Amino acid sequence: MSQTNIAVIGSGYWGKNLVRNFSQLNALHTICDSNEQLLEHLKKQHPEARTCLAFNEILSNDEISGIAIATPAETHHALAKEALLAGKNVFVEKPLTLEESSAKELIALAEKHNRTLMVGHLLHYHPVFIALKAMAKSGELGRINYIYSNRLNLGKIRREENILWSFAPHDISMILSLAQEMPISVTATGGNYLHKEIADVTTTHLEFPSGMQAHIFVSWLHPFKEQKLVVVGDKKMAVFDDTKPWNEKLLLYPHQIHWEGNVPVPEKANAERVNIPEAEPLKAECQHFLDCITNENPPLTDGKEGLRVLKVLKEAQLSMDNHGKKVSTATSAPNAFVHESAVIDENTTIGDGSAVWHFSHILKDSTLGKNCKIGQNVTIGPEVSIGNNCKIQNNVSVYKGVTLEEDVFCGPSMVFTNVYNPRCHIPRMSELSETLVKRGATLGANSTIVCGNTIGSYAFVGAGSVVTKDVPDYALVVGNPARQIGWMCSCGIKLQADLTCPSCNAGYNKTALGLKPA
Repeated sequence: MSQTNIAVIGSGYWGKNLVRNFSQLNALHTICDSNEQLLEHLKKQHPEARTCLAFNEILSNDEISGIAIATPAETHHALAKEALLAGKNVFVEKPLTLEESSAKELIALAEKHNRTLMVGHLLHYHPVFIALKAMAKSGELGRINYIYSNRLNLGKIRREENILWSFAPHDISMILSLAQEMPISVTATGGNYLHKEIADVTTTHLEFPSGMQAHIFVSWLHPFKEQKLVVVGDKKMAVFDDTKPWNEKLLLYPHQIHWEGNVPVPEKANAERVNIPEAEPLKAECQHFLDCITNENPPLTDGKEGLRVLKVLKEAQLSMDNHGKKVSTATSAPNAFVHESAVIDENTTIGDGSAVWHFSHILKDSTLGKNCKIGQNVTIGPEVSIGNNCKIQNNVSVYKGVTLEEDVFCGPSMVFTNVYNPRCHIPRMSELSETLVKRGATLGANSTIVCGNTIGSYAFVGAGSVVTKDVPDYALVVGNPARQIGWMCSCGIKLQADLTCPSCNAGYNKTALGLKPA
Protein backbone atom coordinates (compact mmCIF):
# COMPACT_ATOMS: atom_id res chain seq x y z
CA MET A 1 0.00 0.00 0.00
CA SER A 2 1.47 3.38 -1.02
CA GLN A 3 2.13 6.10 1.55
CA THR A 4 -0.61 8.73 1.98
CA ASN A 5 1.15 12.10 2.01
CA ILE A 6 -0.64 15.16 3.39
CA ALA A 7 0.09 18.85 2.92
CA VAL A 8 -1.28 21.27 5.51
CA ILE A 9 -2.23 24.71 4.19
CA GLY A 10 -2.25 27.30 6.96
CA SER A 11 -0.33 26.43 10.09
CA GLY A 12 -1.33 29.14 12.54
CA TYR A 13 -3.80 29.02 15.44
CA TRP A 14 -5.42 25.68 14.52
CA GLY A 15 -3.35 24.52 11.58
CA LYS A 16 -0.36 23.77 13.80
CA ASN A 17 -2.47 21.10 15.51
CA LEU A 18 -3.14 19.43 12.18
CA VAL A 19 0.57 19.59 11.44
CA ARG A 20 1.33 17.90 14.75
CA ASN A 21 -1.19 15.10 14.31
CA PHE A 22 -0.40 14.29 10.70
CA SER A 23 3.27 14.22 11.72
CA GLN A 24 2.51 11.76 14.52
CA LEU A 25 0.62 9.63 11.98
CA ASN A 26 3.69 9.65 9.68
CA ALA A 27 1.66 11.31 6.93
CA LEU A 28 2.95 14.91 6.99
CA HIS A 29 4.66 15.75 3.70
CA THR A 30 4.58 19.55 3.38
CA ILE A 31 3.61 22.61 5.42
CA CYS A 32 2.46 25.58 3.37
CA ASP A 33 2.06 29.06 4.86
CA SER A 34 2.69 32.67 3.89
CA ASN A 35 4.52 33.33 7.18
CA GLU A 36 8.20 32.45 6.69
CA GLN A 37 9.06 32.75 10.39
CA LEU A 38 6.29 30.37 11.32
CA LEU A 39 7.48 27.89 8.69
CA GLU A 40 11.02 28.03 10.10
CA HIS A 41 9.70 27.37 13.60
CA LEU A 42 7.58 24.40 12.47
CA LYS A 43 10.43 23.01 10.39
CA LYS A 44 12.50 22.69 13.57
CA GLN A 45 9.66 20.81 15.25
CA HIS A 46 8.96 18.60 12.22
CA PRO A 47 12.22 18.18 10.30
CA GLU A 48 10.75 15.37 8.21
CA ALA A 49 8.33 17.79 6.50
CA ARG A 50 9.01 20.09 3.60
CA THR A 51 7.88 23.73 3.67
CA CYS A 52 6.71 26.10 0.96
CA LEU A 53 5.13 29.50 0.54
CA ALA A 54 3.18 28.89 -2.68
CA PHE A 55 0.00 26.82 -2.88
CA ASN A 56 0.77 25.97 -6.52
CA GLU A 57 3.77 23.94 -5.40
CA ILE A 58 1.39 21.67 -3.48
CA LEU A 59 -0.99 21.28 -6.42
CA SER A 60 1.75 20.28 -8.83
CA ASN A 61 3.44 17.77 -6.49
CA ASP A 62 2.35 14.25 -7.44
CA GLU A 63 3.71 12.86 -4.15
CA ILE A 64 0.95 14.68 -2.24
CA SER A 65 -2.39 12.88 -2.23
CA GLY A 66 -4.29 14.92 0.36
CA ILE A 67 -4.52 18.57 1.37
CA ALA A 68 -5.71 19.81 4.77
CA ILE A 69 -6.93 23.42 4.65
CA ALA A 70 -6.82 25.48 7.86
CA THR A 71 -6.97 28.99 6.42
CA PRO A 72 -9.61 31.73 6.96
CA ALA A 73 -13.12 30.64 5.98
CA GLU A 74 -13.40 33.03 3.05
CA THR A 75 -10.52 31.20 1.32
CA HIS A 76 -11.91 27.67 1.77
CA HIS A 77 -13.90 27.47 -1.46
CA ALA A 78 -11.15 28.70 -3.79
CA LEU A 79 -8.41 26.55 -2.22
CA ALA A 80 -10.55 23.41 -2.02
CA LYS A 81 -11.74 23.86 -5.60
CA GLU A 82 -8.20 24.15 -6.94
CA ALA A 83 -7.14 21.13 -4.90
CA LEU A 84 -9.99 18.95 -6.17
CA LEU A 85 -9.38 20.04 -9.76
CA ALA A 86 -5.74 19.05 -9.28
CA GLY A 87 -6.87 15.57 -8.22
CA LYS A 88 -6.15 15.95 -4.51
CA ASN A 89 -8.24 14.66 -1.61
CA VAL A 90 -9.35 17.55 0.58
CA PHE A 91 -9.90 18.13 4.28
CA VAL A 92 -11.39 21.56 5.09
CA GLU A 93 -11.70 23.05 8.54
CA LYS A 94 -15.18 24.33 9.43
CA PRO A 95 -17.13 25.93 7.91
CA LEU A 96 -16.84 24.17 4.56
CA THR A 97 -17.55 27.43 2.68
CA LEU A 98 -19.48 30.64 3.26
CA GLU A 99 -22.09 30.06 0.53
CA GLU A 100 -24.31 27.06 -0.17
CA SER A 101 -23.67 27.25 -3.92
CA SER A 102 -19.91 27.06 -3.31
CA ALA A 103 -20.35 24.03 -1.03
CA LYS A 104 -22.48 22.28 -3.63
CA GLU A 105 -19.84 22.97 -6.28
CA LEU A 106 -17.17 21.33 -4.12
CA ILE A 107 -19.38 18.31 -3.46
CA ALA A 108 -20.01 17.90 -7.20
CA LEU A 109 -16.29 18.24 -8.00
CA ALA A 110 -15.34 15.64 -5.39
CA GLU A 111 -17.84 13.19 -6.87
CA LYS A 112 -16.78 13.93 -10.44
CA HIS A 113 -13.10 13.36 -9.69
CA ASN A 114 -13.74 10.52 -7.21
CA ARG A 115 -11.94 12.32 -4.41
CA THR A 116 -12.50 12.57 -0.66
CA LEU A 117 -14.02 15.83 0.61
CA MET A 118 -14.09 15.98 4.40
CA VAL A 119 -15.07 18.79 6.78
CA GLY A 120 -13.36 19.36 10.14
CA HIS A 121 -16.29 18.92 12.49
CA LEU A 122 -14.00 17.68 15.22
CA LEU A 123 -16.52 16.61 17.85
CA HIS A 124 -17.89 13.83 15.63
CA TYR A 125 -14.57 12.07 16.37
CA HIS A 126 -14.62 12.71 20.12
CA PRO A 127 -15.03 9.36 21.93
CA VAL A 128 -17.51 10.94 24.34
CA PHE A 129 -19.79 12.26 21.61
CA ILE A 130 -19.53 8.93 19.78
CA ALA A 131 -20.77 7.20 22.95
CA LEU A 132 -23.53 9.78 23.44
CA LYS A 133 -24.72 9.40 19.87
CA ALA A 134 -24.82 5.61 20.27
CA MET A 135 -26.98 5.99 23.38
CA ALA A 136 -29.39 8.26 21.55
CA LYS A 137 -29.58 5.91 18.57
CA SER A 138 -30.18 2.84 20.74
CA GLY A 139 -33.08 4.50 22.53
CA GLU A 140 -31.36 4.52 25.92
CA LEU A 141 -32.22 8.20 26.36
CA GLY A 142 -35.76 7.69 25.09
CA ARG A 143 -37.38 10.28 22.83
CA ILE A 144 -35.18 13.35 22.71
CA ASN A 145 -37.21 16.41 23.62
CA TYR A 146 -34.60 19.13 23.87
CA ILE A 147 -30.90 19.78 23.32
CA TYR A 148 -28.93 22.81 24.36
CA SER A 149 -25.28 23.66 23.87
CA ASN A 150 -23.06 26.30 25.45
CA ARG A 151 -19.68 27.14 23.90
CA LEU A 152 -18.29 30.05 25.87
CA ASN A 153 -14.85 31.54 26.50
CA LEU A 154 -12.90 34.78 26.81
CA GLY A 155 -11.32 34.88 23.32
CA LYS A 156 -9.95 33.97 20.85
CA ILE A 157 -11.70 37.00 19.34
CA ARG A 158 -11.74 37.07 15.53
CA ARG A 159 -12.29 39.85 13.06
CA GLU A 160 -12.76 37.82 9.88
CA GLU A 161 -15.94 36.15 11.22
CA ASN A 162 -18.47 36.58 14.01
CA ILE A 163 -18.93 34.25 16.97
CA LEU A 164 -21.77 32.35 15.26
CA TRP A 165 -19.54 31.25 12.37
CA SER A 166 -16.49 30.74 14.60
CA PHE A 167 -17.96 28.68 17.46
CA ALA A 168 -21.42 27.40 16.52
CA PRO A 169 -20.60 25.01 13.61
CA HIS A 170 -19.45 22.34 16.08
CA ASP A 171 -22.68 22.55 18.08
CA ILE A 172 -24.92 22.65 15.01
CA SER A 173 -23.13 19.61 13.64
CA MET A 174 -23.63 17.62 16.85
CA ILE A 175 -27.28 18.62 17.18
CA LEU A 176 -28.10 17.70 13.57
CA SER A 177 -26.36 14.36 14.06
CA LEU A 178 -28.41 13.59 17.16
CA ALA A 179 -31.65 14.85 15.62
CA GLN A 180 -31.22 12.95 12.34
CA GLU A 181 -33.35 15.63 10.66
CA MET A 182 -33.07 19.23 9.52
CA PRO A 183 -34.81 22.05 11.43
CA ILE A 184 -38.02 23.55 10.11
CA SER A 185 -37.25 26.95 11.60
CA VAL A 186 -34.25 28.88 12.89
CA THR A 187 -34.28 31.95 15.13
CA ALA A 188 -31.10 33.77 16.18
CA THR A 189 -30.15 36.95 18.00
CA GLY A 190 -26.74 38.48 18.58
CA GLY A 191 -24.94 41.18 20.52
CA ASN A 192 -22.20 43.35 18.99
CA TYR A 193 -20.08 44.86 21.76
CA LEU A 194 -16.50 45.11 20.51
CA HIS A 195 -17.28 45.94 16.87
CA LYS A 196 -20.56 47.20 15.48
CA GLU A 197 -20.45 44.76 12.54
CA ILE A 198 -19.32 41.59 14.35
CA ALA A 199 -21.45 39.68 16.85
CA ASP A 200 -19.61 38.64 20.01
CA VAL A 201 -22.52 36.73 21.57
CA THR A 202 -25.33 34.81 19.82
CA THR A 203 -28.19 32.55 20.77
CA THR A 204 -29.78 30.30 18.14
CA HIS A 205 -33.02 28.36 18.50
CA LEU A 206 -33.91 25.41 16.26
CA GLU A 207 -37.28 23.69 15.82
CA PHE A 208 -37.47 20.24 14.20
CA PRO A 209 -40.29 18.37 12.41
CA SER A 210 -40.38 15.72 15.16
CA GLY A 211 -41.15 18.38 17.77
CA MET A 212 -37.64 18.37 19.20
CA GLN A 213 -36.11 21.77 19.90
CA ALA A 214 -32.56 22.96 20.50
CA HIS A 215 -30.68 26.11 21.34
CA ILE A 216 -27.06 27.15 21.03
CA PHE A 217 -25.40 29.85 23.13
CA VAL A 218 -21.94 30.96 21.98
CA SER A 219 -19.74 33.80 23.21
CA TRP A 220 -16.13 34.89 23.29
CA LEU A 221 -16.93 37.49 25.97
CA HIS A 222 -17.49 35.12 28.88
CA PRO A 223 -15.73 35.07 32.26
CA PHE A 224 -14.89 31.36 32.09
CA LYS A 225 -14.64 28.54 29.58
CA GLU A 226 -17.64 26.29 29.12
CA GLN A 227 -18.22 23.60 26.48
CA LYS A 228 -21.36 21.75 27.43
CA LEU A 229 -23.95 19.76 25.48
CA VAL A 230 -27.12 18.73 27.32
CA VAL A 231 -29.50 16.17 25.79
CA VAL A 232 -32.89 15.86 27.47
CA GLY A 233 -34.63 12.56 26.73
CA ASP A 234 -37.83 11.25 28.29
CA LYS A 235 -35.93 8.32 29.83
CA LYS A 236 -32.55 9.83 30.67
CA MET A 237 -30.74 13.13 30.40
CA ALA A 238 -27.12 13.30 29.29
CA VAL A 239 -24.50 15.99 29.87
CA PHE A 240 -21.32 16.12 27.78
CA ASP A 241 -18.99 18.62 29.49
CA ASP A 242 -15.71 18.84 27.61
CA THR A 243 -14.08 21.01 30.28
CA LYS A 244 -14.28 18.24 32.91
CA PRO A 245 -11.69 15.53 33.56
CA TRP A 246 -12.04 12.59 31.18
CA ASN A 247 -13.91 10.31 33.59
CA GLU A 248 -16.49 13.05 34.23
CA LYS A 249 -17.02 14.26 30.68
CA LEU A 250 -20.23 12.26 30.15
CA LEU A 251 -22.83 12.00 32.91
CA LEU A 252 -26.25 10.38 32.70
CA TYR A 253 -29.16 11.50 34.85
CA PRO A 254 -31.97 8.89 34.98
CA HIS A 255 -34.49 11.45 36.25
CA GLN A 256 -38.15 10.55 35.93
CA ILE A 257 -41.35 12.59 35.76
CA HIS A 258 -44.42 11.11 37.49
CA TRP A 259 -47.95 12.46 37.32
CA GLU A 260 -49.83 12.83 40.58
CA GLY A 261 -53.32 14.27 40.34
CA ASN A 262 -52.60 15.74 36.91
CA VAL A 263 -49.49 17.44 38.30
CA PRO A 264 -46.02 16.49 36.99
CA VAL A 265 -43.68 15.62 39.83
CA PRO A 266 -39.94 15.16 39.13
CA GLU A 267 -38.07 12.28 40.72
CA LYS A 268 -34.39 13.09 40.74
CA ALA A 269 -31.64 10.46 40.56
CA ASN A 270 -27.90 10.57 41.06
CA ALA A 271 -25.65 11.12 38.08
CA GLU A 272 -24.04 8.08 36.49
CA ARG A 273 -20.54 8.31 35.05
CA VAL A 274 -19.95 6.66 31.70
CA ASN A 275 -16.51 5.08 31.32
CA ILE A 276 -15.07 5.79 27.90
CA PRO A 277 -11.52 4.98 26.72
CA GLU A 278 -9.49 8.16 26.41
CA ALA A 279 -8.25 9.24 22.97
CA GLU A 280 -7.39 12.49 21.21
CA PRO A 281 -10.29 13.51 18.93
CA LEU A 282 -8.10 15.41 16.47
CA LYS A 283 -5.81 12.45 15.93
CA ALA A 284 -8.87 10.25 15.32
CA GLU A 285 -10.18 12.82 12.84
CA CYS A 286 -6.88 12.97 10.96
CA GLN A 287 -6.65 9.17 10.91
CA HIS A 288 -10.19 9.01 9.53
CA PHE A 289 -9.18 11.29 6.66
CA LEU A 290 -6.22 9.03 5.86
CA ASP A 291 -8.42 5.91 6.03
CA CYS A 292 -11.02 7.45 3.72
CA ILE A 293 -8.33 8.22 1.14
CA THR A 294 -6.84 4.74 1.37
CA ASN A 295 -10.11 2.81 1.36
CA GLU A 296 -12.09 5.24 -0.82
CA ASN A 297 -14.86 5.41 1.78
CA PRO A 298 -17.03 8.49 2.34
CA PRO A 299 -16.07 10.46 5.46
CA LEU A 300 -18.34 10.66 8.47
CA THR A 301 -18.29 14.43 8.07
CA ASP A 302 -18.35 14.67 4.29
CA GLY A 303 -19.27 17.61 2.09
CA LYS A 304 -22.99 16.89 2.41
CA GLU A 305 -22.77 17.02 6.21
CA GLY A 306 -20.83 20.27 5.89
CA LEU A 307 -23.55 21.65 3.61
CA ARG A 308 -26.27 20.82 6.15
CA VAL A 309 -24.41 22.74 8.84
CA LEU A 310 -23.83 25.61 6.43
CA LYS A 311 -27.57 25.81 5.66
CA VAL A 312 -28.37 26.26 9.35
CA LEU A 313 -25.60 28.84 9.77
CA LYS A 314 -26.96 30.83 6.84
CA GLU A 315 -30.50 30.68 8.23
CA ALA A 316 -29.27 31.79 11.67
CA GLN A 317 -27.34 34.68 10.13
CA LEU A 318 -30.44 35.68 8.12
CA SER A 319 -32.49 35.68 11.32
CA MET A 320 -29.88 37.83 13.09
CA ASP A 321 -29.77 40.26 10.18
CA ASN A 322 -33.55 40.63 10.53
CA HIS A 323 -33.46 41.34 14.27
CA GLY A 324 -34.30 37.82 15.39
CA LYS A 325 -37.10 37.13 12.93
CA LYS A 326 -37.90 33.41 12.66
CA VAL A 327 -36.64 31.88 9.42
CA SER A 328 -38.83 29.05 8.20
CA THR A 329 -36.73 26.62 6.22
CA ALA A 330 -37.61 24.81 3.02
CA THR A 331 -40.06 21.96 3.44
CA SER A 332 -39.79 18.92 1.19
CA ALA A 333 -42.27 16.06 1.26
CA PRO A 334 -40.78 12.69 2.28
CA ASN A 335 -40.93 11.31 -1.27
CA ALA A 336 -39.59 14.46 -2.95
CA PHE A 337 -36.11 14.42 -4.50
CA VAL A 338 -33.80 17.42 -4.49
CA HIS A 339 -30.40 16.98 -6.13
CA GLU A 340 -27.53 18.04 -3.89
CA SER A 341 -26.45 20.73 -6.38
CA ALA A 342 -29.89 22.39 -6.28
CA VAL A 343 -30.56 25.38 -4.03
CA ILE A 344 -33.85 25.51 -2.11
CA ASP A 345 -34.51 28.79 -0.31
CA GLU A 346 -36.45 29.36 2.90
CA ASN A 347 -40.25 29.30 3.00
CA THR A 348 -40.54 26.98 0.00
CA THR A 349 -42.58 23.81 -0.33
CA ILE A 350 -41.64 20.84 -2.51
CA GLY A 351 -44.59 18.52 -3.12
CA ASP A 352 -44.70 14.77 -2.68
CA GLY A 353 -43.09 12.87 -5.57
CA SER A 354 -41.52 15.96 -7.13
CA ALA A 355 -37.90 16.06 -8.32
CA VAL A 356 -35.58 19.06 -8.60
CA TRP A 357 -32.46 18.34 -10.64
CA HIS A 358 -28.92 19.67 -11.09
CA PHE A 359 -28.13 23.35 -10.38
CA SER A 360 -31.75 24.45 -10.17
CA HIS A 361 -32.89 27.12 -7.71
CA ILE A 362 -36.26 27.39 -5.99
CA LEU A 363 -36.44 30.90 -4.50
CA LYS A 364 -38.19 31.88 -1.28
CA ASP A 365 -41.96 31.75 -0.79
CA SER A 366 -42.48 29.48 -3.80
CA THR A 367 -44.61 26.33 -3.89
CA LEU A 368 -43.99 23.29 -6.06
CA GLY A 369 -46.91 20.87 -6.35
CA LYS A 370 -46.91 17.08 -6.31
CA ASN A 371 -45.13 14.93 -8.91
CA CYS A 372 -43.43 17.84 -10.67
CA LYS A 373 -40.24 17.33 -12.67
CA ILE A 374 -37.82 20.25 -12.62
CA GLY A 375 -34.88 19.85 -15.01
CA GLN A 376 -31.37 21.25 -14.87
CA ASN A 377 -30.56 24.95 -14.42
CA VAL A 378 -34.16 25.96 -13.72
CA THR A 379 -35.02 29.01 -11.61
CA ILE A 380 -38.42 29.31 -9.95
CA GLY A 381 -39.53 32.30 -7.91
CA PRO A 382 -39.64 34.13 -5.70
CA GLU A 383 -43.32 33.82 -4.77
CA VAL A 384 -44.25 31.49 -7.63
CA SER A 385 -46.88 28.76 -7.54
CA ILE A 386 -46.39 25.62 -9.64
CA GLY A 387 -49.31 23.18 -9.83
CA ASN A 388 -49.22 19.40 -9.58
CA ASN A 389 -47.71 17.24 -12.33
CA CYS A 390 -45.88 20.07 -14.10
CA LYS A 391 -42.74 19.40 -16.12
CA ILE A 392 -40.21 22.21 -16.55
CA GLN A 393 -37.33 21.33 -18.85
CA ASN A 394 -33.74 22.58 -18.72
CA ASN A 395 -32.79 26.27 -18.68
CA VAL A 396 -36.21 27.75 -17.88
CA SER A 397 -36.83 30.64 -15.46
CA VAL A 398 -40.31 31.00 -13.97
CA TYR A 399 -40.23 34.48 -12.48
CA LYS A 400 -42.41 36.23 -9.93
CA GLY A 401 -45.74 37.06 -11.55
CA VAL A 402 -46.00 33.75 -13.42
CA THR A 403 -48.39 31.03 -12.25
CA LEU A 404 -48.55 27.50 -13.67
CA GLU A 405 -51.65 25.43 -13.05
CA GLU A 406 -51.58 21.61 -13.08
CA ASP A 407 -50.08 19.47 -15.88
CA VAL A 408 -48.20 22.32 -17.60
CA PHE A 409 -45.23 21.44 -19.84
CA CYS A 410 -42.45 24.01 -20.30
CA GLY A 411 -40.04 23.02 -23.08
CA PRO A 412 -36.26 23.50 -22.93
CA SER A 413 -35.07 27.12 -22.81
CA MET A 414 -38.53 28.66 -23.19
CA VAL A 415 -38.84 32.15 -21.69
CA PHE A 416 -41.27 34.01 -19.46
CA THR A 417 -41.06 37.79 -19.07
CA ASN A 418 -42.70 39.73 -16.26
CA VAL A 419 -42.14 43.42 -17.19
CA TYR A 420 -43.12 45.05 -20.50
CA ASN A 421 -40.40 47.70 -20.70
CA PRO A 422 -37.40 46.67 -18.57
CA ARG A 423 -34.41 48.95 -18.00
CA CYS A 424 -31.52 47.80 -15.87
CA HIS A 425 -31.19 51.25 -14.25
CA ILE A 426 -34.92 51.69 -13.48
CA PRO A 427 -36.53 49.38 -10.88
CA ARG A 428 -39.86 48.12 -12.19
CA MET A 429 -40.66 45.13 -9.99
CA SER A 430 -43.71 47.06 -8.77
CA GLU A 431 -44.99 47.04 -12.35
CA LEU A 432 -45.09 43.26 -12.83
CA SER A 433 -47.62 42.00 -15.36
CA GLU A 434 -48.94 38.61 -14.35
CA THR A 435 -48.96 35.58 -16.63
CA LEU A 436 -51.25 32.60 -16.12
CA VAL A 437 -50.63 29.25 -17.79
CA LYS A 438 -53.74 27.14 -17.37
CA ARG A 439 -54.06 23.43 -16.85
CA GLY A 440 -52.53 21.07 -19.39
CA ALA A 441 -50.90 23.74 -21.61
CA THR A 442 -47.69 23.01 -23.54
CA LEU A 443 -45.07 25.70 -24.15
CA GLY A 444 -42.64 24.53 -26.82
CA ALA A 445 -38.84 24.72 -26.73
CA ASN A 446 -37.41 28.26 -27.08
CA SER A 447 -40.86 29.85 -27.10
CA THR A 448 -41.35 33.22 -25.39
CA ILE A 449 -44.42 34.20 -23.38
CA VAL A 450 -44.63 37.97 -23.12
CA CYS A 451 -45.99 38.99 -19.72
CA GLY A 452 -49.59 39.91 -19.01
CA ASN A 453 -51.15 37.13 -21.07
CA THR A 454 -53.07 33.95 -20.30
CA ILE A 455 -52.31 30.63 -21.98
CA GLY A 456 -55.54 28.64 -22.10
CA SER A 457 -56.13 25.11 -20.87
CA TYR A 458 -54.45 22.48 -23.07
CA ALA A 459 -53.27 25.17 -25.49
CA PHE A 460 -50.15 24.32 -27.49
CA VAL A 461 -47.46 26.93 -28.22
CA GLY A 462 -45.10 25.78 -30.97
CA ALA A 463 -41.32 25.77 -30.58
CA GLY A 464 -39.75 29.19 -31.04
CA SER A 465 -43.09 31.04 -31.01
CA VAL A 466 -43.50 34.47 -29.39
CA VAL A 467 -46.83 34.88 -27.63
CA THR A 468 -48.00 38.51 -27.41
CA LYS A 469 -51.70 38.02 -26.59
CA ASP A 470 -54.01 35.57 -24.82
CA VAL A 471 -54.16 32.05 -26.25
CA PRO A 472 -57.60 30.34 -26.20
CA ASP A 473 -58.22 26.96 -24.58
CA TYR A 474 -56.97 24.08 -26.80
CA ALA A 475 -55.56 26.51 -29.43
CA LEU A 476 -52.45 25.67 -31.48
CA VAL A 477 -50.32 28.79 -32.06
CA VAL A 478 -46.98 29.19 -33.88
CA GLY A 479 -44.74 31.93 -35.22
CA ASN A 480 -43.53 35.42 -34.26
CA PRO A 481 -45.86 36.89 -33.26
CA ALA A 482 -47.73 33.68 -32.52
CA ARG A 483 -50.90 33.12 -34.56
CA GLN A 484 -53.45 30.36 -34.31
CA ILE A 485 -53.28 27.65 -36.98
CA GLY A 486 -55.62 25.08 -35.46
CA TRP A 487 -56.80 23.26 -32.35
CA MET A 488 -55.18 20.57 -30.19
CA CYS A 489 -56.67 17.63 -28.31
CA SER A 490 -55.82 17.17 -24.63
CA CYS A 491 -53.83 14.11 -25.74
CA GLY A 492 -51.51 16.36 -27.80
CA ILE A 493 -52.78 15.56 -31.34
CA LYS A 494 -54.02 18.25 -33.76
CA LEU A 495 -57.79 18.16 -34.20
CA GLN A 496 -59.49 17.59 -37.53
CA ALA A 497 -61.76 20.19 -39.14
CA ASP A 498 -64.79 18.73 -37.37
CA LEU A 499 -63.01 19.24 -34.00
CA THR A 500 -62.50 15.54 -33.37
CA CYS A 501 -59.22 13.86 -32.51
CA PRO A 502 -57.89 11.35 -35.06
CA SER A 503 -56.06 9.53 -32.29
CA CYS A 504 -58.39 9.21 -29.29
CA ASN A 505 -61.64 10.18 -31.06
CA ALA A 506 -62.44 12.88 -28.47
CA GLY A 507 -64.78 15.61 -29.71
CA TYR A 508 -64.92 19.31 -28.81
CA ASN A 509 -67.28 22.29 -29.03
CA LYS A 510 -66.39 25.95 -29.47
CA THR A 511 -66.87 28.43 -26.60
CA ALA A 512 -66.07 32.09 -26.02
CA LEU A 513 -62.76 31.00 -24.45
CA GLY A 514 -61.79 28.45 -27.12
CA LEU A 515 -62.91 24.81 -27.01
CA LYS A 516 -64.35 22.49 -24.43
CA PRO A 517 -64.83 18.71 -24.50
CA ALA A 518 -68.10 17.69 -26.13
